[in-house]
Amino acid sequence: MIPVDTGPNDDKWVALLGASFDSGNHGVGALASGTLSALLQAQPEARLVFLDYAREAVASSDRIGDRAVRVEMINLRFSKKPWQENHIARLLLVAMWLRLIPSRRARQRMVQRNPWLRDICRTRLCLSIAGGDSFSDIYGVQRLMYVVLPQILVLLLRQPLVLMPQTYGPFASSLARILAGWIFKRATVIYSRDKEGLQTVQELAGKTGARVQFAYDMGFALEPQPPADEVRRQLEAIKRNGLLVGLNVSGLLYTGGYSRNNMFGLRSDYPGLIRALLDDVIQKWNGQVLLVPHVFGGAEVVESDAAACERIYAEFGKQYAGRLHYLRGTFDQHEIKYIIGQCAFFLGSRMHACIAALSQGVPTVGLAYSRKFVGVLDSIGGGSQVVDLRHSDEAQTRAAVGEAFAQRESLRLQLVEKMPGIRKSALGLFTGDDFRRLMGDAGLKTAES
Repeated sequence: MIPVDTGPNDDKWVALLGASFDSGNHGVGALASGTLSALLQAQPEARLVFLDYAREAVASSDRIGDRAVRVEMINLRFSKKPWQENHIARLLLVAMWLRLIPSRRARQRMVQRNPWLRDICRTRLCLSIAGGDSFSDIYGVQRLMYVVLPQILVLLLRQPLVLMPQTYGPFASSLARILAGWIFKRATVIYSRDKEGLQTVQELAGKTGARVQFAYDMGFALEPQPPADEVRRQLEAIKRNGLLVGLNVSGLLYTGGYSRNNMFGLRSDYPGLIRALLDDVIQKWNGQVLLVPHVFGGAEVVESDAAACERIYAEFGKQYAGRLHYLRGTFDQHEIKYIIGQCAFFLGSRMHACIAALSQGVPTVGLAYSRKFVGVLDSIGGGSQVVDLRHSDEAQTRAAVGEAFAQRESLRLQLVEKMPGIRKSALGLFTGDDFRRLMGDAGLKTAES
């Protein structure tokens, strides 16, 4: 760690890489909020700061219980203008140069001249969550570089790096495997949210001094909080009409992925599958369907679930009048989780939408496009309720969903029994002995110290 002179309020800074509250993706927001909740439970005086890409260092806030928590940002740039003082490429070059300077005083002067390096070096601990599933080249090498470069930066600055519970891999390219292995070998603690991730780390890191262990996804620690009164009244009115089934439609899958050409290799036409599931729930099972977006944005945003829900509602709203519902509005990750919790059964193509349901005891089927679903849901004994759309066609998917729907009460009882312990474990991530020692080494006293 490169020591710097700290001010009166920055001696408890903890940086979080790869998550924020303003991305529009509430899965990422759930990870950030769950991490903040767990951190404050262990160290109530800690100050979380986002280390992320942004044009401006705009602060954000979150609600933890009845407390409003302000989160500052150290903003990096990832653009075609590498001469910017906070451009990730320029910062990496300076960080490498710092390692060659033998004089501690000269290193400190150099760090102090750059406000972004100074603030990174003031943090006591760096936590990286990589959006939950972006420590991989499944979304392309550019996305992987976007994710790993800040991690490399903090390691070059000799900051302790903790890899938070996430999915590791798959890594198809040699470059991806080299970068991942380099980071794994230098991280202080590595948490995986699935057992396959532990194997991936061991394969790429070999013998490493890092503590490598399983931990539950931080989305399980997210608190549901009610939306506005009008929205709650709409939900109650919908529920009075019959059994409510939540359907989370992935905008990314609906448009064919970033390539817009079935990028993830699904066996069935995804829009056609959604139409078939609507028909099953409403016509065969006499249920009500609530379209639930988990990624927000306009029609120009390829990932936008909200845009996909608008299209579906416009196309089928009249056909299923009074049975198909969509709550328009802007909701944060806490409110979306509350809305999901009002459902009696849930189908989700976004993993954190599924976690929001499962963590509230709602029987759920994950409609998966990557292995992360099975790994995470297996960790709570729910892997059997995942349908991998890369391997199951429309008929197989509908059959599996129908079977889970028929078993929904027994599934609900299993979840009610398991979830309190899982949530407690996620919230207690930073209170374990290993992490308490790490936080103590970083100069942070835990609540039990």
